[in-house]
Amino acid sequence: MPASNILELKSFIRAIPDFPKEGILFRDITPLLTDREKFRDCIDFFVSITKEKIDCVVSIESRGFIFGSALAYALGAGFVPIRKEGKLPHKKHSKSYDLEYGTASIEIHEDAFVRGSKVILIDDVLATGGTVEASIHLVEKLEANIYGLYFLIELPVLKGRERLKQYPVHTLISF
Repeated sequence: MPASNILELKSFIRAIPDFPKEGILFRDITPLLTDREKFRDCIDFFVSITKEKIDCVVSIESRGFIFGSALAYALGAGFVPIRKEGKLPHKKHSKSYDLEYGTASIEIHEDAFVRGSKVILIDDVLATGGTVEASIHLVEKLEANIYGLYFLIELPVLKGRERLKQYPVHTLISF
């Protein structure tokens, strides 16, 4: 995507200081989502970089679902949610991970996809990489093959990409 288009997309992302807690600069994507052209541009970008036929798009609760389901539809692939602990009703695998302010756990259904499935993992933001690293653990536990990690936004100062060196990482916007 041309740099001018990326700059235009960035202008649709609000910076909210001190949310959800003091000292955090939150990147609010809702203005981008409400603009049909800009939202389509984001999904089209992710489609354009997908070079393999993908079986499933895996995404992380909750904003990742917005991009994951649209991308799965555009690619003709299945959609697999990774949810916060206690939200999935069937047999599942769990993984705990550290946050800047505590710990969290995420889960995936044991039968989310068949062994050897080609998957893309997508989320809205790559920050420290802890959530996506835990998600990778769950996907690999089900013996799927990860063909890419996609993010709308990357916050390079938090060095999340460094934790994910063994995978192709694609981001659309950096702040």
